[in-house]
Amino acid sequence: MKSILEYKDYRNYMQDFYEERKRTGAFSWREFAKRAGFKSPNYLKLVCENKSSLSLVKMEQAALAMDLAGYEISYFKEMVKFGNATKDALKKKALLEMQRIACEHKVRSVDADAFRFYDSWKNPTIRELAPMMPGAKPLEMAKACNQAITAEEVREALAFLTKTGFLKRESEDTFVQTEKTVIGSKESIPIAIRTMHKEMAVLAEKAIEKYSVEERNFTGATLGLCEEAYARISQEFDSFVRKAASIAAEYESINQVYRLNLQLFPLTKKV
Repeated sequence: MKSILEYKDYRNYMQDFYEERKRTGAFSWREFAKRAGFKSPNYLKLVCENKSSLSLVKMEQAALAMDLAGYEISYFKEMVKFGNATKDALKKKALLEMQRIACEHKVRSVDADAFRFYDSWKNPTIRELAPMMPGAKPLEMAKACNQAITAEEVREALAFLTKTGFLKRESEDTFVQTEKTVIGSKESIPIAIRTMHKEMAVLAEKAIEKYSVEERNFTGATLGLCEEAYARISQEFDSFVRKAASIAAEYESINQVYRLNLQLFPLTKKV
């Protein structure tokens, strides 16, 4: 499903959310309404069919029911205001706010031409680290990394990131991110994504012993699943990653780079 920032019509977004959930599992308008706390099982269906509208009171309930978080909720609220407004001045005000949020929290989707971004843990790490250390030299950034990396490798990563637009150089040793968030398309660059997952899995294994429980969070469960359950849980993974990215984007005073891994894989053959 597309990022919410690519939508202007809240009804279209809600309809796409419903269809995506229905495609990946047993999901109904009744369940959708229940998640949002509405008594009428067809209320949200009527909204999507433009036979009813979300009120300013109910729009946050609908947003939470779709697992939106942070700036996504703010954007959804402005979409509702834009869609419901009858006066041009109110429509313009909501649209301008939508544009502001979209610009501030723009998500970069990595395409096949930039697959090198995922060649190593170094590129995404330096992309996050460099803006935290304005004026820092490559050697200082290298020393700030918990994994082995040389000053020359940092310099190469910075050159690649600025050339491809992942970072913008404001002065000789000061960088800013061009987008708040970077996501990889599993369809367009599967090999590069798999390489990144392998590298990060190795780093995760080492982190169990390397860091205290105050610095890292590991949890897990062994589950019996069917295909439908697997699809629904995978959908929740995607929602959670978006939530985590939204929460991270809310804070300006960041001081450390973390990696978030979510893993679900078979331990047995199908019975």
